[in-house]
Amino acid sequence: MTTNERQGEQRIGVRVHEDVAFVFKGLAARRAAPEFSSGAAAAYEWAMGHAERSPVTGAGADGIPGLRLLTAEVDAAVVQLDDPTLQAGKRDYVRGVHDALAWVCGYSDHVA
Repeated sequence: MTTNERQGEQRIGVRVHEDVAFVFKGLAARRAAPEFSSGAAAAYEWAMGHAERSPVTGAGADGIPGLRLLTAEVDAAVVQLDDPTLQAGKRDYVRGVHDALAWVCGYSDHVA
């Protein structure tokens, strides 16, 4: 049992589970680009353990992925975003994944 679980706070990356769930629920209200929102939603769902596969690499995780796996997915998103041949819609989706997971991992204070 981790310290966070003992204190009653389940963590996703460096964020409290309730914070991630709240941000996920608010995606529709923000009206961002549809592909960006889809990527962010896929990232939050996977980070909360609600999806079997990660949104960029397709990596599997049992339950909530650990910080190492979350970070690897951020890194994979960066690699794809650096690809000049990535199509615009896919780029927006990957940017949504990146921004959401960067926030979850504590690399950014900006909520996707």
